[in-house]
Amino acid sequence: MTPRASVRLSRNRTIRTAGPLSGRHLFVFGAGFCAGLVALRARDAGARVSATTRDPLRAAELAEQGIGMHLFDTAASERRAGLADMLEGVTDLLISVPPGAGGCPVRAALVSAGALRSGPGWIGYLSSTGIYGDCGGAWIDETRAPAPRTADARARLIAEGDWAALAADGGAALDILRLSGLYGPGRRNALDRMRSPGIRAVLRHGQVFNRIHVEDAAGAILAAMSAPAGQRLVNLADDLPAPAHALLDHAARLLGRPPAPRVPFGEAGLPPGAAAFWAENRRIRNDRLKTLPGFALRYPTYREGLAAILAEERAGIATTAAE
Repeated sequence: MTPRASVRLSRNRTIRTAGPLSGRHLFVFGAGFCAGLVALRARDAGARVSATTRDPLRAAELAEQGIGMHLFDTAASERRAGLADMLEGVTDLLISVPPGAGGCPVRAALVSAGALRSGPGWIGYLSSTGIYGDCGGAWIDETRAPAPRTADARARLIAEGDWAALAADGGAALDILRLSGLYGPGRRNALDRMRSPGIRAVLRHGQVFNRIHVEDAAGAILAAMSAPAGQRLVNLADDLPAPAHALLDHAARLLGRPPAPRVPFGEAGLPPGAAAFWAENRRIRNDRLKTLPGFALRYPTYREGLAAILAEERAGIATTAAE
C-alpha cells in the first residue's frame, strides 16, 4: 500500500446521501477518537466524508463504515504531492492533528503543496483549553488571555493564529474549538480505572479538571460546521469541572464498589507528565458552546456520561450473551 493509498469502501456498504449536510464534502485530517466520531456523524447527516490516518487498521475500520480513507502522514514531505487531488471538491475541513514546534503540520503541508487554491468554505481546528495555562482554579471563558505553559499548548496557540490568518486570506469561516479532556466509550475512563488493581484517588485541595463526553464534543463540532459564523472561538467543556477523585467515587457507586483509597498529591509519586497536568487548575465556562445553533449537551456532567457508558457496556454484554 502506498503512503497515500485510499482504502476503498466495501461493495456491500450503503452510503447515506440525504440529510442536513447533503452536498457537503468534509475532509478530516487525523480521524482519531473525537474527529473519527465527527466523520461518522457527518456521514449520518448526509455529507460525503474523507479522512486521513496513519493506522491501516483504523483506516480499514472507518472505510467499512462509509468514510473515504487515506493513509497519510503530513510530517513526511515526500507524501504531500497528492494533497491537491485529495482535497478536490472538499467544502469543509477539520484538523485534528497534534501540532509541531512551529505550529500545525497540516497547514504547513497544505500551503507548501498549494492544495488550498479553491479553498474550503469552513475550517474547524481542534485546539485545547490547555492554552489558558494555570488560572488558579478561577472560572474563565474565551475572553481569557492565553498563557500556555507546556510546549504542546504553545504550539497549539501558534497553530490557532496560523489558521486564523489562512482563513482570513481565503475567506473561509473558521471555528477554533478548544477541547477539554475527552472521555467516552472506547477510551480509558473512571469506570476502567476503578476496575484496575491498586487504584488510588489522588487528592489535592481545590484542584479540578474539565472534561466533555466525546459525543457532545462531536455534536458541537458538527453544530459549528452546520452554522458557520466568520471566525469563532469556542471552549468545549461540560457543566461541571470536578476533582479527579469525584469521578472515581461516582464510578465506584455505579459499579457497587467501595471508594478508591486516598493519597495526597505530594505523596502520589506521579510521573513528570502527569504532574505537569496537575500543575494547572481552571474552571471552563461553556456559555458560548451552548449558543451554537441546534446544540445541547447530552451529558451535562460526568454523572450522566459515566452512567451512559456503563449502560452501553452492559447492553453489549447482554447482546453477546444472547447470541
